[in-house]
Amino acid sequence: MANIQEVTVPNIGEFEGVDVIEVLVKTGDSVSIEDPLITMESDKASMDVPSPFNGKVKDVLIKAGDKISENDIILTLLLEESAIDTSKKIDKPVDSPKIINDIEIETKAENRKIDENISKIQSSAPPEINDKIEHKMFLKAHASPSVRKFSRELGVDLSKLSGTGRKGRITKEDVQKFVKLSLNNISSNNLKGPSSGIPDFPEFDFSKFGPIEIEPLSRIKKKAGFNLHRSWLNLPIVTHHDEADITDLETFRKSLKEEALKKKLKLTPLAFLIKACAVAINKHPHFNSSLTSDQENLVLKKYLNIGVAVDTQDGLVVPVIKEVEHKGLFELAKELRDISERARSNKLNSDDLQGGCFSISSLGGIGGTSFTPLVNAPEVAILGVTRSKMVPVWNGKEFIPRLMLPLDLTYDHRVIDGAQSARFMVDLCNILGDMRRMAL
Repeated sequence: MANIQEVTVPNIGEFEGVDVIEVLVKTGDSVSIEDPLITMESDKASMDVPSPFNGKVKDVLIKAGDKISENDIILTLLLEESAIDTSKKIDKPVDSPKIINDIEIETKAENRKIDENISKIQSSAPPEINDKIEHKMFLKAHASPSVRKFSRELGVDLSKLSGTGRKGRITKEDVQKFVKLSLNNISSNNLKGPSSGIPDFPEFDFSKFGPIEIEPLSRIKKKAGFNLHRSWLNLPIVTHHDEADITDLETFRKSLKEEALKKKLKLTPLAFLIKACAVAINKHPHFNSSLTSDQENLVLKKYLNIGVAVDTQDGLVVPVIKEVEHKGLFELAKELRDISERARSNKLNSDDLQGGCFSISSLGGIGGTSFTPLVNAPEVAILGVTRSKMVPVWNGKEFIPRLMLPLDLTYDHRVIDGAQSARFMVDLCNILGDMRRMAL
């Protein structure tokens, strides 16, 4: 006997309206437990939704470009009675007519909400919105007829917007966001004009000078760029540079190589660095804080989660390792390995990307002598690491070879001042120079 089972979007944390960038199955496909069904992409990373059952796809209810949230129905599966895991059964049976009715009710509610917004906005629209529309450019904008009508009613020039929909299409949400930002006299980063007060670069025709190829930025790079640009504009950042003597640490790390291999682990210097940062941050709690939105108070966190930048084919993502202060080196090495593998295979979930208190960006495996990492707001500091090198160090009698690790600490100067950053780096370098200090 066949059974129909709904497959819904699992818990994706605080994310709402996540983009579906690829549907990996179609009607009639057979799937097994853990087979990926769709790929979603949030502001920070891509993630696959696996199948919770074995079965055959009956109906796919979403498509690429849709926005979905937790508990939205992805598809229905045709199951054999013997294949159903009763612990995973969904109490509510599939009821196709009800699904259609729910969508209709949701659509009507959304339309009522939009109509209310139109009334409110039209009665209080500022001069920026009512500027004369450039009709020639307006017609060239990539938007549906309903969005064009909606924007005309609000007096919004579509030529000033960049769409966030599929293939750059301008959506109603883009228009509403533009109006909301205008009402609050806030410049939008989606605008193409100089309304932010910062002149735009002129458009260049590079093809005049030779052959070119256009390569679209990945969504992760675009979102990361937006967040980093926002941090650059809003945070007064300073970078403090220092070096840590890790000669003894490296000797100790190599002595643990065989023990790590027995645990099927690779004990990298980054695991030691995460642990050392946890000890130093515990001594300097302002590095584990965030500034409130009114900039009047500090939120001091009683937990410590450290984000580690991972280089993927789509760009940098920063998964978070939780409760690092309670974990040993081998446990940290295992989590580093697992979370890096999931990041590179687009299998991170929303929980992996949330709750960071402090970040580390390591270029040690590539090279470099120093750089300025940008603070991942609302965090207040980030540590950059480049490749260690052997240098002669004067000990008072002679020059001896020591392995030195360059460190770059960027911080939000509204929360941390130069003296605090210097003390933090001195303590961090001392901990890395003598691992026994971790026990103090």
